Amino acid sequence: MKSLKDWFAEYSVSHQNPTNKKIHFICVPAIFFSVIGLLMSIPTVWLEKLLHTQQFLFINWAVVVLIPVLIFYLRLSLRMAFFILIFSILCLIGNFYLAKFGPLWISSLIIFALAWIGQFYGHKIEGKKPSFFKDLQFLLIGPAWILNHLLKSKN
Repeated sequence: MKSLKDWFAEYSVSHQNPTNKKIHFICVPAIFFSVIGLLMSIPTVWLEKLLHTQQFLFINWAVVVLIPVLIFYLRLSLRMAFFILIFSILCLIGNFYLAKFGPLWISSLIIFALAWIGQFYGHKIEGKKPSFFKDLQFLLIGPAWILNHLLKSKN
């Protein structure tokens, strides 16, 4: 199994250009946020019946999907899993409030599409394909790579 350091080294190969990096610092979190919003938009009627609750914030498909995602990060790094958990909770809360202004799936879909356009533009500037074309797990490495850079800059 690759270490988190190995994943970052491989991911960094196609993320050298400063403009591409800046685009990623905006678009990767936006994509993560929008995916959580899209998952929160999926009806949870049977899930609510199963759990006897209607709490939109923490009983939804995003939380269900985040469990194996967090396990993926836990296998790589307890510290990174903690920071991804915090970011995930912030995304859940942000989407909960965003849903109060209109259909969450529409705003999430718009954010998702615009962020991916930005990502592909960044890779056009970089001149290299996105890493996830090689391995889909890089879709999960991107958010950790961004957090790792932010945490390093704070130290």
